Amino acid sequence: MSVNKTAAGLTLAASLLIGAAAGAQEPGITDKAIKIGIFGPLSGPNMAYGFDVVNAAKMYYDKINKEGGIHGRKIEYVVEDDRCNANDLVAAVKKLVEQENVFMLNGGSCSAAVVAAKDYVVRNKVPYLMLNASGDGALFPPTDYIFGAYSISQYAVGGAMVEFAAKQFGAKNVAYINHDDAYGAWNLEGSKKDAEVNGVKLSVESINPGINDVTAPFLKIRAANPDAILLVTYARPAALLIKKAAEMGFNKPIILSVTGTASLNQLAENVGKDALKNFYTQEVMIDSPGGAKLKPIYDMYKAAYPDLAAKPDHPQTYMPYGIPPAMSLVKALQDAGPNPTREKVLAALKTQDFDSGVMAGRMQFGPEQRAANRSTIFIKYDGTTMSPLPGVFTSRWTYQAK
Repeated sequence: MSVNKTAAGLTLAASLLIGAAAGAQEPGITDKAIKIGIFGPLSGPNMAYGFDVVNAAKMYYDKINKEGGIHGRKIEYVVEDDRCNANDLVAAVKKLVEQENVFMLNGGSCSAAVVAAKDYVVRNKVPYLMLNASGDGALFPPTDYIFGAYSISQYAVGGAMVEFAAKQFGAKNVAYINHDDAYGAWNLEGSKKDAEVNGVKLSVESINPGINDVTAPFLKIRAANPDAILLVTYARPAALLIKKAAEMGFNKPIILSVTGTASLNQLAENVGKDALKNFYTQEVMIDSPGGAKLKPIYDMYKAAYPDLAAKPDHPQTYMPYGIPPAMSLVKALQDAGPNPTREKVLAALKTQDFDSGVMAGRMQFGPEQRAANRSTIFIKYDGTTMSPLPGVFTSRWTYQAK
C-alpha cells in the first residue's frame, strides 16, 4: 500500500471518528427527526395536574409536524409517567437521556419532583423545559440548562396578588396566609417586594399544609383588621380558611392563589356559595378555563382527542398549560437553525420573549431569568359564575444574585 493511500485511509478514519464524536455529543438528532422526552403524571392521585398537559404538548408537536416540522425535521417524542413523584421523575429523566438518547426534555407538573432532577440535568448538560411546574428550586439560582415557570413562578404568585389587592381594592393592610415550607417562603419573598412597591403592609401567618383546624391562625389574621385576605395555600387549607371566614362573619375580599384552585366547583361544594360572596381567584391564563379567548386550544384538543373530549372530566383544568412550553421548545429549535446543537438551543432560549396566546403574561427569559411568566389575571367567583376582571397584574420581584 502506498504512503498516499495509507495517509488517505488515516484521514478518512480520523474524519469518521470526529463525525462519530460529534454525533455522540448531539444525541436525538437525525436528518429527518429531533427526538424529545416528555414526562408528567399520567397515573396516580396527582394525574389531574399533568395528564392533559402532556396531551396538549403532544398535540402542539403534532401540529408542527403536520406543518412540515422544523427545518425539515419532524419532532419525535417519547413519553414517560412521572406520577408527580421525585423518584419516578428522576428515573424517567434518566431513561429518556440514557436509553432513549433524547436531544432535550419537556416535562414535569409538580415542583418538588422536578427540583429533584436538577443536579442530573445540569451534570449531563441536557436542555430541560418544564411543563406546568413552577419549579423555583430548579430555576433559582439560574443554570444554563433549566427553563420553566411557564405557568408562573412561586415567587411571582403572591406578588401579583398583592398588586391586585392594592390596585383593585385600594388595600393598604393585607393579611397574607401562606405555607411554612419552601414554596411558602418563595412566594412570600416575592410578595414582600410587591408590598413595598405598592405601599402595602403585610400581616403574615404561615401554616402547615396538613393543618386541620384553622381557627387560631384565622383569629390572628382577623385581629390585624385587614382590608383583604390573600390565601397563598393549597386547595384543602384554602377551603378550611374560606369556610372559617364565613362562620366568623368576615366579609372583606378573599383572594385565592392559583395553587389553591384545582377545582372551583369542588370548592363551592366544600364551603357553600354564601362563603363566596366577596371571593376572587387568581388565574395565570388569559381567560377563565374554557373561556372564549382559549377556545382555539380547546377546539384543538377536541380534534386531537375526540374520545377523551367526550368524557365529562376532560379536558382537565390545566390542559392549556402544555402549549407555552411546547411553543418555547419549537421556537428555540427554529432559532437554532438547520444544524441545531444543544448549546445553540440553550442560547436561543436565553433570549426568548414571545406571547403564547395562552398565558396572561409574555414568556420572557434573560441572562439571569429562567422563569417565563410573572403575570396573572383575577376572576370573581360566586360559586356558580366565573367573571374575569379587566387588567393583568405582574409581580415586580426579579432574581438578584446574593
